[in-house]
Amino acid sequence: MDDLESTKKRALKILGGRNFSEAEMERRLVSKGESQDNASEAVRWLVELGYINDSEYANLIISHYSVKGYGMARIKDELYKRGISKDLWDDKLAGLDDEEMGDAAYEYFCKKLRGSKDEDDIRRVSNALVRRGYSYEEVRNVMNRYMECGDM
Repeated sequence: MDDLESTKKRALKILGGRNFSEAEMERRLVSKGESQDNASEAVRWLVELGYINDSEYANLIISHYSVKGYGMARIKDELYKRGISKDLWDDKLAGLDDEEMGDAAYEYFCKKLRGSKDEDDIRRVSNALVRRGYSYEEVRNVMNRYMECGDM
């Protein structure tokens, strides 16, 4: 039982730095040398205490990345990397406003191009949007909107 108490103390110390999902905390504890069983039990304990909540953490991740102008694919990738259950994504991602995400992509596009209509610049920034998680269709819409804007 002393090993479990030690694992719980280590988990609390790790948790003091930032938020974690259940899966992240379990992986972190195991990587620090704790047994899988103790790590799982410590994570259950933290969940019971309310210190780890995957649903709230998913909201935080979605909010953070959408505000920073990332697309749906990148947000999903971040949730997956953090071990958040896909069941938690669907409802939360459905709440994202497509128009707001499109506006964020457009703002990013305009900021990076600074009025340039050079094909190489447009291709470079379009590729950057794809890497940020926007679909090709979304990028094409942003690019068309940018090219139609005459006040550049």
